[in-house]
Amino acid sequence: MIRDGLFACIGAACGFLAALLLFQLPHYKAPRLTTDYQLVLLANGQTFFGKLQNPGSPYPVLTNVFYIQSQADPNTKSVKNSLIKRGKEWHEPDVMILNARQIVLIEPVKATSTVANLIKGYTGR
Repeated sequence: MIRDGLFACIGAACGFLAALLLFQLPHYKAPRLTTDYQLVLLANGQTFFGKLQNPGSPYPVLTNVFYIQSQADPNTKSVKNSLIKRGKEWHEPDVMILNARQIVLIEPVKATSTVANLIKGYTGR
């Protein structure tokens, strides 16, 4: 009988501690995206522009994906940057499913920015 009471006390104490820990853990909210496009920087240094969906999930999805390609002119050594839309590759990807652990940062792409204007010009073709 004493043993049953001891187990009941231990069980109640464990339940109380578990509830306390649960309520003390930080509650994370998904980032609120307020622009049409976002810049996503990955841990490997690659940068992509697109429409990020489910930014708080373990595997967010990037659609309408663009990236910057830099090419140096061998004569002048000047670098020309071009905006490239993903999907022209051999496997013709239409989305990128990202591992959230590999995302270093997400930044908004302002509607009046150079990138946003290039994307508008690209999609308007």
